[in-house]
Parts: sequence; structure tokens; C-alpha cells
Amino acid sequence: MNTSAPSESASRKLARLAATLRLADVPVRVIERARLHILDALGLGLASHAYDYAQSAIAGAAALSSVGICSVIGGPERLEARDAALANAILIHGLDFDDTHLASIVHPTCTALPCALALGEQLGARGEDVLTAFLVGAEAAIRIGAAANGGFHHIGYHATGIVSHFASAITAGALLGLDEDQITAAQGIAGSTASGIQVFLEEGAWTKRFHPGWGAVAGITAARLAQHGFKAPSRPYEGKFGLFETHMHGEGDHVELGALTAELGEIWKFGDTALKPYPVCHFIHGCADSAIALHRQISAEDIVSVTAYLPQPTLHIVAEPAEAKQRPTTDYEAKFSAQFVVAACLVRGRFGLPDLQAAALADPRVRALALKVRCEADPDTAFPTYFSGGVEVTLRNGATFKHHVKVNSGAGERAMSSDAVVEKFMASACITVPQAKARRICDAVLNFEKTPVVELMAHLRCES
Repeated sequence: MNTSAPSESASRKLARLAATLRLADVPVRVIERARLHILDALGLGLASHAYDYAQSAIAGAAALSSVGICSVIGGPERLEARDAALANAILIHGLDFDDTHLASIVHPTCTALPCALALGEQLGARGEDVLTAFLVGAEAAIRIGAAANGGFHHIGYHATGIVSHFASAITAGALLGLDEDQITAAQGIAGSTASGIQVFLEEGAWTKRFHPGWGAVAGITAARLAQHGFKAPSRPYEGKFGLFETHMHGEGDHVELGALTAELGEIWKFGDTALKPYPVCHFIHGCADSAIALHRQISAEDIVSVTAYLPQPTLHIVAEPAEAKQRPTTDYEAKFSAQFVVAACLVRGRFGLPDLQAAALADPRVRALALKVRCEADPDTAFPTYFSGGVEVTLRNGATFKHHVKVNSGAGERAMSSDAVVEKFMASACITVPQAKARRICDAVLNFEKTPVVELMAHLRCES
């Protein structure tokens, strides 16, 4: 990677966009998708209250906070902005059911939305301004991930955990009305906090859920420091000992710095972000599609062996070590087990949140079949453009069946429709709130730019 000083840093170009962008500058299609992605995220935030990690996260955030004015999704708490953003990010990302930009391998909505909502509520911002700040932050997250070219994951970093620091700093800077110099500085400050290691994969720990929350805390902090003149490096991405040089450890030759700013403000990569139809690691979605298709053709009880084909660069995350992946002990381990997900899809012909409940995890049919699943590199993958995948099964009578998906459901031409996103939101939200309340939230989000953020957050609160 060439770290020689350019005429203008990437952080300055991103800052200029954030300081000058107006919602009218964003293509209508991108704005429409942004509303749907926010709706999806908020539904997941509400659904998270059915899980233990939500209570721990909210209690921890509340213990950190004095009484504030910022709302926690689905709860009665009113916290300081940074602490509300921390809790809400964990709620939004906690189910690992949120959106993914496939080429960047980041979850963009959770990198910017928690910051935008909390700071927007604190400031009493207009919905239009919150949506604009969210979009520029999420776009930055995607572009940083694209520049890394998959390198963060290869060496053990959770890309979303890293990029959320910068995305939130940019989002916060835009909402605070900072100028180009200040938003440049905010990114420089965020460069000293950006991290997020993937050691959670060893034991299904909860820290991945925490990563975008810490990014939101750091981003708000960075923007406030920059607002008050704190001196910061101006080249946090491409500089010597900057983000890519320090975090890529041998992957630096794969960095594409041009992806950070190419056609910035003209091409909105956020519009290509995929929404998840399954609450599991996005790398497994092509295999899940294939297994569900095969379920319609065969009986799972007749299967003697299964081969799952996944993108080679993802095998160490979702398929290895095989002995552990075949025997997940928690819902989070199951989300990152191609063997378990494929087995469950072959047995049930679906995969949703109920398939991660304790009884489903203990289903002897699924557990027995997961032991028969072998994972191999997919020779026909379209990764990273799409998370392709295939499944081949052999039956007792010697017959074999194979199905392969190039474009995983939810992506590209198979993107979820507006109606499908609303349906997913209602299914998620109604796990913890009444249908009438979910409908009110849905209506407010689909009119996001016309709804004051304090009004939206009031809809999202639930009294204890």
C-alpha cells in the first residue's frame, strides 16, 4: 500500500461530503432503501428484548449513565446520548439479522443509526437531518470496508466494529453542524479507538454485539472533541501507522484506497446493501437458500452425507473448526455454524428466529444431521459480490441431489421488496410489542424525514 502523502486525504473528502450534503442531493431510490433499512433495524432492536443479552446491555449502559433524555429502543430508560447509542447499537446488531453490504462485509445501518438517533434526539433534530447524517455515515462505513477488501476479517478483526467508529464520528459531525476541518479531525480521533476482535467466535460470546455500540460511543466522543478544537491526525486511513497499515498485518497489498472516495456523493453504495432473510451470518445465506430448495425434493431422514459449498475466504469463520461448528451450544454459535444452519434448513425447510431457540438447538434430527455436513470451498462462487453457496446431499439409495445459488436471497436482483421488509419488521417487532404499536412505529419510519426524531423515539419507548 502506498502511504505517500496525497494532495488531499480521504478523511477530508468524506468530511466535505458530510458538511455539505443535503437530503435532496441523495437519489430517491437510496432514500427509499434507507427508510426500509432503518425499519428493519428498529424491528430487530425491539425483538432483542426477548433475549438475555438485551437486559445485560441495557443494565450496563444505565449503570454508566446519569438520567438523560435519549430513549432506549423498546424500553422505558432515558439515558445520556452516548449511553443510549451504546445500548441501541447492541439491540440493533445483537441478533445478527441486520443488513450487510456484501462487497464491504460490513453491517452499515448499525454503524451509523444508533449515533444518529441518540444525538438527533438530544439535539431535537429534524427527521430529514437525521436521515441525511445517517446516510453519509453509513456510506462512509461501506467505503472503508470496501477499501479493506475483506482484509479485516482475514486477520481476525470484525469489520463492522472498526468502521463504526468512523461512521459514527461522521454522522455525529454532520448532526452537530461541524465544518469540514472539524469532521476531518473527528475521523482522526476515531482512528485511535477503532477496533473489534473476532475472538467471540471461539465460544459464542456477546462481544460482537457490543462492537457497533462502542463505535457509536467513540464517534460521538470524537465529534464533540473535534467541535472544541482537539487536534487530530488528518490521514487516519492512509497515513503511516494509520488504519490500514496497522490493522491489515500483511494484507496491505490488497487495500484499495481509491474505494474510499471514488465518485463520492455521486455513486451511493448504500443502495446496494442487502437485507437478511435469515438470522445467521450472511456468509451462510447461499447455502441456506440451497438447503431450503433441497428440502422440497427429499426427506432429511434419508440423507447419509452432505457437502456444503461456501466462499473459501469465509470457511474459517463459519465452518472451522469443524468439530466445534457441528456441535453449537448457544444460539450465537449456531448463527456462525454452516453445518448447523444447513442441517436445520434441510430438516425444516426454513430458518428464522424460532430456529435459534433452545428447543430448536436441541432438536436431535438437526444435531444428528449437522454431524454429516462437510464444508468445502465453492468453485462457482461469486463472492464477494454475492454470498453464493451450494449444497449436495447423498441419500441411502445412492441418489445425489445438488442445488447452487449464485445470488443469495436478499441481494442484487433478489433484494427484499418493501412489502417483505415491512413483513419482517412486523414479525420482529411483535415478538415484544403489540401489533398496533408496531404499526405506529412502521408508519413513522416510512415517513422518516417528515417525523421529528423525538416523536419517533417516543413511539419506540415502552413503559416497564
